[in-house]
Amino acid sequence: MTKTVWNVDAAHSELGFSVKHMMISKVKGTFEKFDAVIEADLDDLTDSKIEVTVDLDSINTRNEDRDNHLKSADFFDAENHPKMTFVATDVKKKSDNNFDLVGDLTIRGTTNSVTVDVTLEGVSKDPMSGNEVAGFSGQATINRKDFGLTWNVAVETGGVLVGEEVKINFEIEAHKQA
Repeated sequence: MTKTVWNVDAAHSELGFSVKHMMISKVKGTFEKFDAVIEADLDDLTDSKIEVTVDLDSINTRNEDRDNHLKSADFFDAENHPKMTFVATDVKKKSDNNFDLVGDLTIRGTTNSVTVDVTLEGVSKDPMSGNEVAGFSGQATINRKDFGLTWNVAVETGGVLVGEEVKINFEIEAHKQA
């Protein structure tokens, strides 16, 4: 079993999140610029090397004022901490195509262990290039306060403007490096 390098196809991949807003709805967003180092044997993902880097300046919630606020020192402080990173420390097989990916998530200079539920969606050949392609999906839930993202405002009806729990989700298409 040999590890292979897989390159993320940004045009067919997405990294998103959702968080409660005013305790009654959810705000969703994406990070438009991210990359990953994936070295894996798809027959045995438990020995994989996975590192993800996210450009925090690329946040997109479809509202420029909110995006700028999220980039500010109230939240990500992107000027001083321009990247969010995830480095896998362990991969545990749960079933044929489902894994717990455990790793160190660093946001705003604070690192915590996070478990990501990952599914290997399948492997195929790209009809245009003939290259082998793998699809992965996954999700994790974090508490933003664990990473120093504590800004909030009380709302008149009780509760707060921004929920603590952030759901992260992704769809990755990765191409086997030639």
